[in-house]
Amino acid sequence: MADRSIWHGSARAHGTGFIEAASDGQEGGGDVIAQGRVRRGRVAVVSIRARLVAVALTSLLAAGCGMLNDPVKERWESRAEFSRCGAVSLDQGTEMQKQAAREIACLQRALKNGESAELKVSYPTVEGDPIHEYYRLTPQGRLEVYTDSTEDRYSDQKWSFAECYTPEWLAEISCNL
Repeated sequence: MADRSIWHGSARAHGTGFIEAASDGQEGGGDVIAQGRVRRGRVAVVSIRARLVAVALTSLLAAGCGMLNDPVKERWESRAEFSRCGAVSLDQGTEMQKQAAREIACLQRALKNGESAELKVSYPTVEGDPIHEYYRLTPQGRLEVYTDSTEDRYSDQKWSFAECYTPEWLAEISCNL
């Protein structure tokens, strides 16, 4: 068998064209097995990298085509703007009716006069992540509440929407749902 073998580096090739692994206990076979494992490992790494690049490109393409957009956010962005009652940024634990009395009065006037108005309220979560709520009072007396939780690491990181037709307590700006 030794006379039919040709040495290539540390592997031994036979006339059949196959590399003989050292299953027969001859020298050099361990190197062949190790090289095969290294090659398979490199192929696996390249394959994983190629899949990750494909996933990243697909995600970017989907985002560019609008497939990942949030429909509630799109609804907010495409709305007809109302007169503004301002913006309030609440500190941790601050009650809105104490810090935003003027802005709440603006919404109450709009409700009383059958007018439309908007108010933006930002406040931190317990962990300190910002939440943004947008209150819209329509001329029909309907209160719409859009909530942007995209910066809250512990939420679904999406926009949400709620509405009510007769807000019960505008000082708290809530709908009795």
